[in-house]
Amino acid sequence: MRIRPASLADLDALVAIETGSFQSDRLSRRQFRHLLTRAHAATLVAQVGAVLLGYVLLLFSRGTSVARVYSIAVAAEARGQGVGRALVAAAEARAWEEQRAYVRLEIRRDNLASQALFEAAGYRRFGVLSDYYEDHMEALRYEKALSPGLKPDLARVPYYQQTLEFTCGSSALMMAMKALDPSLSLDRTLELRIWREATTIFMTSGHGGCGPFGLALAARARGFEVEVYVNDTGVPLVDSVRSPEKKEVMRLVHEDMLAQVNRLAIPVVYGTLSPAGLRERFEGGAVPLVLISSYRIYAEKFPHWVVVTGFDDRFVYVHDPFVDYANGESTLDSINMPIQSEEFARMARYGRAGLQAVVLISRPTTPQSEAGGLGTWRG
Repeated sequence: MRIRPASLADLDALVAIETGSFQSDRLSRRQFRHLLTRAHAATLVAQVGAVLLGYVLLLFSRGTSVARVYSIAVAAEARGQGVGRALVAAAEARAWEEQRAYVRLEIRRDNLASQALFEAAGYRRFGVLSDYYEDHMEALRYEKALSPGLKPDLARVPYYQQTLEFTCGSSALMMAMKALDPSLSLDRTLELRIWREATTIFMTSGHGGCGPFGLALAARARGFEVEVYVNDTGVPLVDSVRSPEKKEVMRLVHEDMLAQVNRLAIPVVYGTLSPAGLRERFEGGAVPLVLISSYRIYAEKFPHWVVVTGFDDRFVYVHDPFVDYANGESTLDSINMPIQSEEFARMARYGRAGLQAVVLISRPTTPQSEAGGLGTWRG
């Protein structure tokens, strides 16, 4: 038996293995063709002579250090002969070649054979996705670190997926607040309410997004301690629009928010936080929201908020509220995304001016009630 990269000449055999292995959620011939020609995917096949015995399909998340086992199947006549184990080992080797430190996947709850296969290979179960498959079966989520010593504490921040293309900031803030106050209920009403409160940015087209001062005010209004780091004393992202009228609106909203920030004595540091500085603040109890350029992950130039969920010696881990379904990804790909520290430092800036912004959310040290309609903290 040898394992090699699949080619378009294997399409008939791949479809036959798929049809014989799954009753639902099957990959079509067209999907196989697309995945075989994708730059961010790899399909490996196990072969004896001219006969294909099975395949494993990997997806590589852009800009992160995760590989995802999208599908694995072994022909019925070859099961129980170690083909699955060989494919898993080959997939891990390929992931390591692509400089991926983690492999993740989902397995149907009723697929006991696959669960046994991956658990024997050292994968750990770390979550459940409800109503995941076509027949509403839930998926068990598995992960394996390919590099020893990667053991961050990632249980602290819950995940919330943005429901609109422009609500990454409010969704990231909701995750941070929920981590600090587990009694908080996350829903779309809160997502839109915070977005309305925090929006300061007009984009060239479409809806505006949340700025650092707006997110800070929304968090303080709900009883959380806040600190802002920003490297620009001007109006954030004002250069992203051309219209003088929109620039003026952004300026007026920014100045009003900054006046509120000053009145509430919210600390503002006109400087930057390195990944090491972020880690120190995170380990001290703060949950950081970081503005990044989405280009390095999604190849699209727009500002985007993520929430930091952990650190180890090589990676910064983030929850990304956006799920890139168009490229075959799932919620699993956006949860605790590991990004190399050096790459994260390059990613955490936006636009020609290199705007860098971090909002640190923390528990108040004592119960408090702020003036002006702000909420009361309940410890």
